[in-house]
Amino acid sequence: MLKKILLKNFKCFEEQEISLGSLSLLTGLNGMGKSSVLQSLLLLRQNFDRNTLDKRLSLNGDLAQCGNSFDVLYQFFKTDEIGIRLEFSDQPPLEWVWDGRSKGDSLNVKSGSPLAEAGRNYALFNRQFHYLNAERLGPRPYFETSSHAVLNENQIGVRGEFAANYLVEFQEDDIKIANLGHPKATGLTLYEQVNAWLSEIRPGTRLNASRSQEMGLVALNYQFVAGREAGNRFRPTNVGFGLSYVLPILVAVLSSEPGSLLLLENPEAHLHPRGQAQIGRFLALAAAHGIQIIVESHSDHILNGIRVAVKESELSPDQANLLFFTGDVIEGKFTHYIETPRIDRNGKLDYRPEGFFDEWDRQLTQLI
Repeated sequence: MLKKILLKNFKCFEEQEISLGSLSLLTGLNGMGKSSVLQSLLLLRQNFDRNTLDKRLSLNGDLAQCGNSFDVLYQFFKTDEIGIRLEFSDQPPLEWVWDGRSKGDSLNVKSGSPLAEAGRNYALFNRQFHYLNAERLGPRPYFETSSHAVLNENQIGVRGEFAANYLVEFQEDDIKIANLGHPKATGLTLYEQVNAWLSEIRPGTRLNASRSQEMGLVALNYQFVAGREAGNRFRPTNVGFGLSYVLPILVAVLSSEPGSLLLLENPEAHLHPRGQAQIGRFLALAAAHGIQIIVESHSDHILNGIRVAVKESELSPDQANLLFFTGDVIEGKFTHYIETPRIDRNGKLDYRPEGFFDEWDRQLTQLI
């Protein structure tokens, strides 16, 4: 499992250590460095895929678009070296240093850990890695297919564009982690489990999927069940964004095996508060059973779902890391740093930094 990320002169961080757990929640004001942490991992992955990690770090690709070297080098740098170090619980550390003065949209390597095929032993660099962007694919009448992404790479797309394809392809396969099985599901197949958890997030929802071999498309529709009665089938375009945005999350988690690594941005997008809380608990349950999850979120419902999971012993307190990204003017310059409140066994926080999910109290005070 990935335990620490150490960044040097990378974007808004001069020197920063990020400690991770089975489930790490990254939160804080916009522009405080949450996305930079995810981008550090995504840059490594996309350059590993391109076989360029030992030569240069390309800053723009399918997973991350960071601009040029000027955009990546810390603005108050004292040395022009940019570094990323990864530390693991059960594997040797990995470390790279690049020349921050490099020209253009790539950084020249000064030193780095040789990976080659050994990199496939790390979840970040193999088929057990998933990344879902905040800008996921919205409702569509039909969804494209990709045999290469789904079958060869075990990927559902950074926008979840192949989630429907993945679901149809593996719908009859049992999920890899039986303990993630929903107790009300009729079986452990991916199809039944996606539907069971979907109904947990939006009660009474039933998803149907079919594939057109000739057109290379997958069609989805949703039904809403009340008691024993199932209503009409509705296209995704007629049921709002929430179901389309959450489907890739369910597919990615339920198709993962122990040891997988999932990077997830804004799982709360377009979901009502109950659905957000259920997603928080679902991610906690997945983390408790061997899937490492790093999630960026602005939702207090996601946080509270995780807290409830801890209180109900679905996730141990030491498996959950809360990382609050903030900053202040220190010695005449604005400095970014991370605070780390902890969750105890009763789901309570040991302290709340200023700005840490306190807006409800602020607004309530104005109303009283």
